[in-house]
Amino acid sequence: MTLTAPQTQLPPAPPSGRGGHPGRLTATRRREALTGYLFTAPTIIGFLVFVLGPLVAAIYLSLTKYNILTAPKFVGFENYARMFRDERLATTYGNTVLYVGAAVVLINGFALLFAVLINQRLPRVLTYVFRSAYFFPYLVALVYVSIIWQALFQKDTGILNYYIAALGGERIDWLNSSEFSKVSVIIVDTWRNVGFAMLIFVAALQEVPKDMVEAARMDGANEWQVFRRIVLPMISQATFFNITITIIGAFQIYESIIVLTRGGPGDASRSVVMYIAEVAFNKFDMGYASAIAVTLFLIIMLVTLVQFRLRKSWVNNE
Repeated sequence: MTLTAPQTQLPPAPPSGRGGHPGRLTATRRREALTGYLFTAPTIIGFLVFVLGPLVAAIYLSLTKYNILTAPKFVGFENYARMFRDERLATTYGNTVLYVGAAVVLINGFALLFAVLINQRLPRVLTYVFRSAYFFPYLVALVYVSIIWQALFQKDTGILNYYIAALGGERIDWLNSSEFSKVSVIIVDTWRNVGFAMLIFVAALQEVPKDMVEAARMDGANEWQVFRRIVLPMISQATFFNITITIIGAFQIYESIIVLTRGGPGDASRSVVMYIAEVAFNKFDMGYASAIAVTLFLIIMLVTLVQFRLRKSWVNNE
């Protein structure tokens, strides 16, 4: 008996778009391409109009002397050289660096602490309550948050000084003191942003393999060793994300300072973004304001690139 291989018919090849008509797309491919362009168009248009366009305009204006009322006059790098002689700019950059450092440490530190506490074996209802309570400040507009804290920080009528006085301390002039005006800004910024970072940490903690943690405990590791050797590396991606977002946001801190201290006393609590707004819209020195804005953009981009460069040394990608 002779066996013959069954005759199978191969399915027709899917249309490649260049099959029988070189250089021409099929109607299906054209519809798919058009759909893709339509879905991405809002993002692309938004990027061009609100990001790339203003950036190019700022770079151009930073090379000019421009007061809005007259045409820009090209001055080369004069505005950039002027920045090295501006003592107020140095002060505002110093304040901003302080805000960034405090935000990275305090926001992420408290967020990780709260996330670990919430991730414990609590009743589900309590877990939801704590998550909502800590995340609620992030949902409220920063201006309203700052107004509430402004009332709490009042020297004579604020509730903070009431308890400080009740404990025997001296009342603090939170909003009009050179030192404590910055502290008040840091407190408000931390209180408002801890909730968002905490949720990121909670999500990361819930992805840590429980069998790995239990195995470490059975091998004799204490809770701190488990947290340091297993949990922290496993949530390093969330930590990297939170730190990156915190740094970028802290470099742009503005609203809370406007409401709380208006940058004062003097320039004691003024940030770089607030100084840019003052130079641009109070003094109408758009060229110099654009130069400062360009340098701030370059600093943020450089810090972000350094973070990504160092990421391989401490972020677990497995």
